[in-house]
Amino acid sequence: MTSRIETRFARCRAQNRAALVTFIMAGDPDASVSLDILKALPKSGADIIEVGMPFSDPMADGPAIQAAGLRAMNAGMTLRGVLKQVEEFRRHDADTPIVLMGYFNPIYVYGVDRFLVDAKAAGVDGMIVVDLPPEEDEELCLPALRAGLSFIRLATPTTDDRRLPTVLANTSGFVYYVSITGITGASRPDYSKVATAVRRIKAHTPLPVAVGFGVKDAAAAAEIAAKADAVVVGSAIIDSLAKTLDAERRGGPATVEAVSKLVSELAAGVASARR
Repeated sequence: MTSRIETRFARCRAQNRAALVTFIMAGDPDASVSLDILKALPKSGADIIEVGMPFSDPMADGPAIQAAGLRAMNAGMTLRGVLKQVEEFRRHDADTPIVLMGYFNPIYVYGVDRFLVDAKAAGVDGMIVVDLPPEEDEELCLPALRAGLSFIRLATPTTDDRRLPTVLANTSGFVYYVSITGITGASRPDYSKVATAVRRIKAHTPLPVAVGFGVKDAAAAAEIAAKADAVVVGSAIIDSLAKTLDAERRGGPATVEAVSKLVSELAAGVASARR
């Protein structure tokens, strides 16, 4: 059976464009506004949505996403709450792929088997768990694949040709190429090196290659979209959300509007790349 992720990439290829992958943190700044943003993203041009699972020790995340996770946890978001948000989203959207992104600890505490059953039932399509290397595939990756969920791996500028086959062995859905060495939102990628990196990864896998970290605006999205199968944007979206919050860190309609506006601009940038 063809997955939603495969179907979406096929549609983007038919339209001769890269996919736009957007990241938001579930529960940021609260469950209600977060759900409104989630529902608005496809209408604004998001092709695939990464939903962050808040965690207290997000070692790969920069200040913006760390702050988003803290706001979400302070507002009471839990892993069960994340799945409920996906479940509610699926009442209105049966087609847009949803990928959960985060760390293994909350899943371990929840219970791997129970989590996979509940995630599949909620309408999750895949996951990115950044602190589980391929050597630990029995912990979550292989059970996820058996449950019908894609397990998306990260490749980085330091992942050489000897390491790539190991990283890609059980990867499915797409490969997420981290275009900088460091934490999210830290700097802009070196665009001159992205095309070479994408070609190198594609020599090892038929999967689409999505490129992220450091993409902040439509111009940057267009640069990446000309070279990759997908563009991933996270910190810039979180920054646009944070700028709308009041002194008590509360959001509202203006928060949804700000995120929607930025995503629409990013989608236009992606669409322009191959014209």
